[in-house]
Amino acid sequence: MEADAAGSRPEVDSLQVREERPTQDISARLGSPRRVLARRRRYLLDDRPVEFAVSYLPLDIARGTPIAEPNPGPGGIYARLEELGHRLDHFDEEIRARMPSPDEVKTLRLAAGVPVIHLIRTAHDTAGRAVEVCDTVMAADAYVLAYRLPAT
Repeated sequence: MEADAAGSRPEVDSLQVREERPTQDISARLGSPRRVLARRRRYLLDDRPVEFAVSYLPLDIARGTPIAEPNPGPGGIYARLEELGHRLDHFDEEIRARMPSPDEVKTLRLAAGVPVIHLIRTAHDTAGRAVEVCDTVMAADAYVLAYRLPAT
């Protein structure tokens, strides 16, 4: 992990897993389920909140599986999805920078004027089904987004 290599101490300080009704946007991304399993967590770096994320999964996939447990096991939810027959094919990501909402300022303990990076990633299986949407908000002053893209 990059944080370990830099001498920082990463940790997850909160995790909540529950069934709920998705927003219209999340529902549309997942093929319109009425209920989803939501996995909420907040990440800290050296005791500083830097990110919070919610993974949304269709209940027909996640209910009654290790995905619905706080610790889904080695490899996390993606390994469990694959074990359930949902071989991952690709991820679609949308990234935007914006000013935080008041709740985001509180959750991430942001200083005045610090923007956030909002990342929404949708995981698709080889059958073309969206099997997870991860909605992540990051403190922009804590991250560098670096990518390598093929030229062809």
